[in-house]
Amino acid sequence: MAIIRVDALRKIYAQANTSAKVMAIDNLTFDIEEHEITSIVGQTGCGKSTFLNILMGLEKPTSGRLIVDGVAPYEDFNSLRGKMGIVFQQDRLLPWRRAIDNAKIGLEVLAYPPEEQIKRATEWLSKLGLANFLNAYPSELSGGMRQRVALARALCIDPKIILLDEAFGHLDEVTARKLRKDFLELVYSTKKTAVFVTHQLDEAIEIGDRIIVFGKPAKVLAEIRVDPSIKEDQSKIQKMRQEIQQILDRN
Repeated sequence: MAIIRVDALRKIYAQANTSAKVMAIDNLTFDIEEHEITSIVGQTGCGKSTFLNILMGLEKPTSGRLIVDGVAPYEDFNSLRGKMGIVFQQDRLLPWRRAIDNAKIGLEVLAYPPEEQIKRATEWLSKLGLANFLNAYPSELSGGMRQRVALARALCIDPKIILLDEAFGHLDEVTARKLRKDFLELVYSTKKTAVFVTHQLDEAIEIGDRIIVFGKPAKVLAEIRVDPSIKEDQSKIQKMRQEIQQILDRN
């Protein structure tokens, strides 16, 4: 069953002080099934971030429809409160708040009882390997640890959908690989739907059950199903990476 439906979506921006217009998204159409992890890849400036902004309800599409769990995000923003967790490229932690206080921000916004906030934040930070760092400030944590706090913040609210925008791209590969592994285990065990935007093809293959390749402006160039056996075979990963790169180069 599709939890996200994108139907003939378009987004056109008017350029300031001119009559010129820029097409960011052009007739984008695809579905994302419930409990599926979907990687979205494309060249810089292809409209990936614009698509996420529309998905989050921060921007209105020019035409077409985007439906999330039966709701158009921009038109009925409040209906999706607590249903989507978001992790950005930068952790966006508040420097004056401890890890546990940063992790429970979403629960505070959703007005959970204080005891429940502490309980959930503690549980998720512990699941992400930060049980001994609940009271640490962001300045006392490594980049990977700060991103784990950001993941805990997104998962604390128990969202149906988790969105990741280049969430591991700024980390060194050793740290990123471990965090991707832990993230996948948590998403599969809690049966979340995940949308993972990245420009790194290896990362898209490692994480996604399916890869959607965006052209420029954003339109679907290809949808590729990723067999789990591929993820442990570097030669198959390399072959798939080359196939995706060829698709992007032809656009």
